[in-house]
Amino acid sequence: MFEELFWSVSGEVVNVGLFVITRSLSQATHRFAGTDASGHTKPSEKAQFLREGDLVNQLQSDQLRNPDARVTLESRSDAPLLSKYADSYWGIGSGDIPRFAAQFWELASITRNWRPLHVTSPITAPFTGREEIIDWRKSRLDLCESDHERELWLANRWTRGSEAWGQRGVAISQMAGLRATLFSGEIYQNGVAAIIPKDPTNLPALWAFCSSDQFAQEVRKIDKKLSVTNLTLIKVPFDLAHWQSMASERYPDGLPMPFSDDPSQWLFNGHPKGSEYPLQVGIARLVNYRWPRQTGSSFPDCPALSSDGLETHTDADGIVPLAAIAGEASAGDRLRGLLAGAYGAEWSASKIKELLGDWHSLEDWMRDGFFEEHCRIFHHRPFVWHVWDGRKDGFHAFVNYHKLAALNGEGRQTLEKLIYTYLGRWIERQNDEVREGKEGADGRLTAAVHLKAELEKILKGEKPYDIFIRWKPIHEQPLGWDPDVNDGVRLNIRPWLTATLAPSTKPKKGACILRVTPKINLGKDRGKEPHHPKEEFPWFWTWDEATDDFEGGKEFDGARWNDLHYSIKEKRNARTRKAMTEATTNV
Repeated sequence: MFEELFWSVSGEVVNVGLFVITRSLSQATHRFAGTDASGHTKPSEKAQFLREGDLVNQLQSDQLRNPDARVTLESRSDAPLLSKYADSYWGIGSGDIPRFAAQFWELASITRNWRPLHVTSPITAPFTGREEIIDWRKSRLDLCESDHERELWLANRWTRGSEAWGQRGVAISQMAGLRATLFSGEIYQNGVAAIIPKDPTNLPALWAFCSSDQFAQEVRKIDKKLSVTNLTLIKVPFDLAHWQSMASERYPDGLPMPFSDDPSQWLFNGHPKGSEYPLQVGIARLVNYRWPRQTGSSFPDCPALSSDGLETHTDADGIVPLAAIAGEASAGDRLRGLLAGAYGAEWSASKIKELLGDWHSLEDWMRDGFFEEHCRIFHHRPFVWHVWDGRKDGFHAFVNYHKLAALNGEGRQTLEKLIYTYLGRWIERQNDEVREGKEGADGRLTAAVHLKAELEKILKGEKPYDIFIRWKPIHEQPLGWDPDVNDGVRLNIRPWLTATLAPSTKPKKGACILRVTPKINLGKDRGKEPHHPKEEFPWFWTWDEATDDFEGGKEFDGARWNDLHYSIKEKRNARTRKAMTEATTNV
């Protein structure tokens, strides 16, 4: 019977419980018995535990002493609750995270319109959860349909938890693992609770407790839900004297200063030496990327940085081909020079072997390993794009995404330089080798010419090689390759995922002109869009029937679909209509 009960739960995230309750009033001496099988994962193990496990016997009246009179099988500590020493706050909710949030590396720098966003942590560690930023421009209020709604939005979402902004504490990810990290006062997202000590001198003790296994165990005694509320986190017993003693032993010189060797965190210093991924950092620096602290951003107890001397090795246009092209040395030689400058006297042949691990050579890693690793480390929002023609012996180039998405037409110029200077010189070389009868030259020429044609389609931007941004009216949609870096990698990369490799290269299913296809979901985002006029946002009315004259569904749907396509003709017509409307209004 018990085993059948647990097997009947097929995929739902639920907790199964069996209760026996009577209507009679309890007496002070009345007790109840129970057992908790949640520590076992398999239904058969749970069933066996329920048949053979020990029962816990508790006084019913003792349950009234628990926080919120919660029923628990655990004995309650006599220590005061954490709420005596700390407050806990819930983070903001934007209503449209894909629109307003980004990974910090998706922008060349954290500009005045963006703010660091503290997000959930993958592990318990002093400084994690620091990889995202949020658009703090007033344009976020465009989602509101009235002044009243704007007021509620500001009060209930965009300023939620602001009591903790600028304060020090501990950030807890409110999901299953209750992972902890130190909090330094940034804006923080829904799903993160900021626990702020009422007395700042108690922060070391608070951190020692929250980063221990005991904290999660105490929380789970009173709440076994997958996600717990911010207030539940401080309804656990906290022995201040004990944890002060623990903090003194662990941190005799005080809590650690903000630092991270992880390049996916804002705190990272941008230097290959000492990095968790030195080769990745080397490639990024080679194509002229710099981390936030290198571009003027500072964080509490973590100042901005001056030049580290590696700038002399970077490429001004952000394009670094693997082969020596257009008078530039090969990417391998240039990366060796940069790493030699970074490591100084420590640089040697044995050092590069250590960094490469199982890879045979630096060239092999750059060609076959770099981009897959780059996508994994940077959450499949790559900022260094490895463009190739589908052949291992063909055209390969690393391109700085920020140069491709630069404003005022500079991004288009970068793409043109990639096509007509670097790839153009490569094609000239293959033509020469075809005439000389060199082996493989015919195949390399075919693949490179096909890549050139695909890149020119991206440059022109006719569908399906267009960029589509669902929150921009159709008259503001890009004409050709004219991306806005503020819209993020996810949407701007779409034409590059659409571009195909030459059939002669026998590409794998799903392959594109990027060395590895990033795992990017262009489907429907959560939530519904507020009402928008059909002539400016036809896709919110009929996302699946977009046509040249915008015919389709008549009722507003508001679904947040992203993988839609509009022709250049449609966009130009929309711009003409907008200009005519504005001219008429002005008259």
